[in-house]
Amino acid sequence: MAPLRLVVTGASGSVGTALLARLSAQSDAYEVVAVARRVPPSIGPYRHACWHAIDVGDPDAEEMLCRAFDGADAVVHLAWAFQPSHRPDLLRRTAVDGTRAVMAAAARASVAHVVHMSSAAAYAPGAYGRTVDESWPATGIPTSQYSTDKVEAEKIVAEAARKTGAPEVTVLRPGLIGQAAAGAALRRYAMPAWLPAVAMRVLPILPLDPSVALPAVHAADVAAAVELALAAPGAGVVNLSAADPVRTEDVVESLGIRPWRVSRRTLRALAQVTWRAHLQPVHGGWIDLAYDTPLLDCSRAQRVLGWSPAVSGREVWRETIAGMRSGASGTGPVLGARSPREMVADLVAGGTVGIRRVP
Repeated sequence: MAPLRLVVTGASGSVGTALLARLSAQSDAYEVVAVARRVPPSIGPYRHACWHAIDVGDPDAEEMLCRAFDGADAVVHLAWAFQPSHRPDLLRRTAVDGTRAVMAAAARASVAHVVHMSSAAAYAPGAYGRTVDESWPATGIPTSQYSTDKVEAEKIVAEAARKTGAPEVTVLRPGLIGQAAAGAALRRYAMPAWLPAVAMRVLPILPLDPSVALPAVHAADVAAAVELALAAPGAGVVNLSAADPVRTEDVVESLGIRPWRVSRRTLRALAQVTWRAHLQPVHGGWIDLAYDTPLLDCSRAQRVLGWSPAVSGREVWRETIAGMRSGASGTGPVLGARSPREMVADLVAGGTVGIRRVP
């Protein structure tokens, strides 16, 4: 049997790297084409793919993606952007315009199946701390750009799938995705550039609303779900998370600090004020997301994909925080660690939050 020709967008990110690592062990079964804005070095899991340097949000992305998708049996769309948090236009460019380009190119290239990575963040508020299945409204959290962009991307995918001759679509909605190798990248997304990694080991207190209940899933388990989805093109929308949520005690224990009990409203105000002052990169909408995203009923994933997570939610959180504290990293441009020289250059050029060159 000929190998499945598979194109992965956002292939150098956390889930993309986990997926390439998984597929590289089955080189006879998959021919992998990888798409990323910045191509990683040809080492580790990245060396087994044929790479295309494409920014999916570029005005010419659809044409470039058509060439990359030529002859593909399936596309896994993972591309997303988290920085710069003060440039919502650039984030939307990747999330929304990029998804539109991917779906248009997939249709033009006669791709049979698209697996789209959405998020539990697409769910509407109103069920925090409770478990919901895929029928819960996916209208998003209005104050979170990440959430509203995920909702808009899903709408684009659904609209494209209704057209004659369109690819079949599977939409995955994972909870918080973690792994140790993403530690350095997540620290850049969540902490100011001027704060050294050692700060996570010496922080005396952490402002925290004690009602934390987050769905979480390991990147390797998400990669396993993607592979299973490739073999089940009619799966539709599927939740992904470990059975146990991350709770307040897990946050406190993993960081080894004393919680400073504050209300969610106060915590959001602190985040928003310091974000506006460019002191840290986390917009207040992320606090809303943390306290509005429901827990996930994943029985459908077991039923239609045969998927079950190997890593508990608590362990996902512990491993991810340990990676952030140690500065664990991968080798690509997304997961790789920044040298002191690079960090100083970023600070001088862009302040305390991430920067990104506009094409």
